[in-house]
Formats: sequence, structure tokens, C-alpha cells
Amino acid sequence: MNELDTMNFEGFKSGYVAMIGKPNVGKSTLLNHYMGQKIAAVSYKPQTTRRRQLGILTTDAAQVIFVDTPGLHAGAFKLSEFINQEARYALMDADLILFIVDASGPPDDEDRQLAQEVIEKAGQTKKLLVLNKIDLVAPEAIAQNEQLYVDLLDFVDQIRISAVTEAGREALLARIIQLLPEGPKYFPEDQVTGTYEREIAEDLIRAAALSFLHDEVPYGIYVRVDDYKTRENDMLYVHATLIVERDSHKGIVIGKGGGMIKKISTAARQEIEEMSTQPVFLELKVKVEKNWRNDPNFLSRYGLSHDA
Repeated sequence: MNELDTMNFEGFKSGYVAMIGKPNVGKSTLLNHYMGQKIAAVSYKPQTTRRRQLGILTTDAAQVIFVDTPGLHAGAFKLSEFINQEARYALMDADLILFIVDASGPPDDEDRQLAQEVIEKAGQTKKLLVLNKIDLVAPEAIAQNEQLYVDLLDFVDQIRISAVTEAGREALLARIIQLLPEGPKYFPEDQVTGTYEREIAEDLIRAAALSFLHDEVPYGIYVRVDDYKTRENDMLYVHATLIVERDSHKGIVIGKGGGMIKKISTAARQEIEEMSTQPVFLELKVKVEKNWRNDPNFLSRYGLSHDA
């Protein structure tokens, strides 16, 4: 029996809350709001986040451990297997599942696929339907769409929110805490994430690349932060390598006269400054590693494989 088992948790709530939803439904925006700082990259493109990311919110009454999951997606690459497994692990470990949807439209095939995954991997876990973006649609349309989402799973409740305008966000947090079991503080009170800043920087740089690049190129990009250090002048120096799969992709990422990589660097630097709350010098370079998404050695070396 460990020390946690012998403690009295009466009245204190804690647990893992898996945030499930399609890209661009507002998971990262909601998580950053609750954390009070940027710990998750916000992007409308899939595969911005490739690993589970924790957001740890501790109050006097509870410790809510949000798990922002990479989106499930179809893909023939070994990397795709890793990303999907990360999302499935989050489902299987959760005490509560937030099924976050875009209330401005009805469920689509991707929503139904996610619902089926929840049924298969976490059928007995409590599920809370979160209808986001209510600020973008008329109330009568929300009600119609809501019923279609309710029919997907056996939800314990549904809550309407706007992650951007704040409507419903505090009510959602209160309901989450209510649904969690009694338990200990798994993490120190002042810890807000299980992810190192340099790993968050990788996601922020990738999100910047996704915002400017199109078609297949961004999904073949791996961001490796080679140096992440604050120097005497209190400036954070970040040196990172964008690894692509083809020589032609390298040219696209650099752009004519270096214009594209300059755009990516400027956008990423601003995001890293917001996250780290200090001035940032960011240097990016591009390297080719052919077919890295299917290279077991590459994936294992950078922690993108569950194989031993």
C-alpha cells in the first residue's frame, strides 16, 4: 500500500479528464483558458499535437488533470499508429471523458468514428457532452444539433459553452469537478503541465508551420528543439530543426529567398514568447530525413513509438 492509499481524501476530488474531439473544436483553447497560460498549441489543422498533454488545475476542492489528446485519424504511416494509440491510452486511463463538439453543425463521420472509439475503449467511463461554439449559431439550431450528438453516446450530461466568449466555461468546470471521484493530489499544487516547455515549443513551431504550409507537406514535418536556454540577458534562445521527408519539401519550407521559414519563425517566436513570458530569439533550420514517418529507428529515437 502506498502513501496515497493511507491518506484521507474525503471531500477532495481528483482525476484524469480526457478531452476528445475533432481538430478545431476548441480543445486547446479551452485547456489554455483553464490553465491561465498557453500550454497547448491552437491550430485548425490535424496532427498539431502528436502526444498526450496534461493540463493540471488545482483548486481548494479538486485537482483536475486534463488530458488533451491528439486527434484520431486515418493514416498508413507508423507515426499514425503512434498518434492514434496516444489518444486511445488517454481514453482507457480517464476518470471522465469530455466529448467536445462543434455545436454549429450536426455530427459527421469523424464524430461518429470518435464515438465508436469511446464505446470500444471506454464504454463504462462517465462521458460529458460539451457543445462548443454556441456563439456561432442560433439557439434553435443548437438544440437540433445537440439531440443528434446526444444520440451518439450514453452521456451523463451535456453543457453548452463558448471557449472564446467564456459562456458556460465555469459551469462546465463545476460539473467536471462534481463528476470526478474523491482522491488525492497527484501533482504539486503549482504544477500546471506534465510537459516540458521545450516540448510545448515544438508543438508551437509545428502549429506555425501548419498555418502557412498546405497539402501534404506539414504532416511530414517533425520539429526537433536542439537548444532551449535562457542566457545572461534574460532572453530565451531556441534553436530548432524542421525535419522533412523530401528534398522538394525542404525548398517549400524555406521558401523563395527564405520567405516561408521567416514567416514560420516570426509566428512561432510570438507564440513561444507568450508561453514563456520572456523575449525569445528563435533560429530554425531545415533537414531532410527521407520517409521518417515510417522509420522505426527515427520514431523510437524521438519517442514517437510505443515499441520497446
